Amino acid sequence: MTNLLVTGGAGFIGANFVHYWQQQHVDDGIIVLDALTYAGNRANLDGLTGVEFVHGDIRDTALVEQLLNDHAIDTIVHFAAESHVDRSIHGPAAFVDTNVLGTLSLLTAARSVWLAGSGRPHRFHHVSTDEVYGTLGPNDPAFSETTAYAPNSPYSASKAASDHLVRAWHHTYGLETVTSNCSNNYGPYQFPEKLIPLFLINALHGRPLPIYGDGQQIRDWLHVEDHCRGIEACLTRGRVGETYNIGGGAELPNLTVIDTLCAAVDAAFAADPALAGRFPDAPAAKGLPTDSLKTFVTDRPGHDRRYAIDETKARAELGYAPARTFEQGFAATLGWYLANEGWWRAIMDGSYRDWVATNYATRA
Repeated sequence: MTNLLVTGGAGFIGANFVHYWQQQHVDDGIIVLDALTYAGNRANLDGLTGVEFVHGDIRDTALVEQLLNDHAIDTIVHFAAESHVDRSIHGPAAFVDTNVLGTLSLLTAARSVWLAGSGRPHRFHHVSTDEVYGTLGPNDPAFSETTAYAPNSPYSASKAASDHLVRAWHHTYGLETVTSNCSNNYGPYQFPEKLIPLFLINALHGRPLPIYGDGQQIRDWLHVEDHCRGIEACLTRGRVGETYNIGGGAELPNLTVIDTLCAAVDAAFAADPALAGRFPDAPAAKGLPTDSLKTFVTDRPGHDRRYAIDETKARAELGYAPARTFEQGFAATLGWYLANEGWWRAIMDGSYRDWVATNYATRA
């Protein structure tokens, strides 16, 4: 039996991981620690039993130490982070505060509790991003675990700093750490500021689909459940002190993803006439193509052109491979958002609506 502390477990990837881990490891104990900032949502954990939720901040080192001791925690899975690049450009200090100082707080607590006396078996798993590696040219080889760090946004710089702290705590103090760097996640419970949920919800409401630059920025798309499987492999088979790249095997331009989304929405409305009544402002409800909403806007500063993941190491050492193609994962994601309208409408009533109004009002 393992007792896990999952930081950021009410957020997008963290909540999916909690659902996945409980299904696969029914006897393990799970404590979720989440500050419930704008992207954290208690509703993401609905339907789970035996998961204890703690509303708190990872920067509260004393609280983390108490949780590690009181619940005999032997595994930390660290998701908690500010993660949206646009927000980091407008407010970088919050990203340093959470991603760097928050990770430092967790490492401090873990060292204090787990390495005290003769020490105890433990694992600190740090979830990071491929954005720490910077950008690739069209013919450059994909990012590997030995690619030099070259972050280009305040977000990726803060994650790079946290990666270095985790590495240092392993090499200096002997903390048993593993880091995973993942590609672009998508799937259920994703806060609607990211491309797929943002564009899907905008399409359903007949709002513009704002495309940065020429839309040819390339990302590797990873379904969140495949990411959870990759983290599971890191926890159960990963070597202490190592880093593993977790990818989805779907390197696609943003514009291709957007065109896929538009075509899928049109097909969904054609197959289910009830959608027109639920979403009367959608072009598809009026017999018009969803791609008529596409609007090209000024590219954001420092926008990386291409990310690609070389997951050879994870395949060889962990037996990891994505289980879903992008087409399969996207179809499931679209179905989830259409079936869970109440979830995202509750978000739209708050910070999402305000954020969209602030950031996209002048981009139509």
